Amino acid sequence: MAGVWFDELTVGQTFHHPIRRTLTETDNVLFTAMTHNPALLHLDEEYCREHTEFGQRIVNSAFTLGLMVGISVGDTTLGTAVANLGWDEVRFPKPLFHGDTLRVETEVLELRESKSRPDQGIVTFMHRGYNQHDDLVAQCKRSGLQRKKPKDT
Repeated sequence: MAGVWFDELTVGQTFHHPIRRTLTETDNVLFTAMTHNPALLHLDEEYCREHTEFGQRIVNSAFTLGLMVGISVGDTTLGTAVANLGWDEVRFPKPLFHGDTLRVETEVLELRESKSRPDQGIVTFMHRGYNQHDDLVAQCKRSGLQRKKPKDT
């Protein structure tokens, strides 16, 4: 099990996730098409060259969010999560483009014992995604229900 038990987490603890991912045109177009998002910003290169400040297609922010959280799972919640409770304060201060590489850091913001589940607690993470130039491109708070370490281990 790769994840961390609730009672092994500390507020302020930061994970520098070793997995990085270079985003491809296929990633962006496939995700955008699979989610029925017709936005020209993700699909139409000519439109973007002529009508946007970016001059090229940008990566779908929903893909960026999912990838950022997904990269964090192995180090934080794999095998220890009960449920994802929500995402808050999702922000994309800069766009990602085809060929950019995403790296992710996660900070533990809050820990709260569950009142109804004595073997679990609620953790709030702040995920931050950066491109290869160390520009902040995405961030979100994520709350989850996390298992405590079993007494017999």
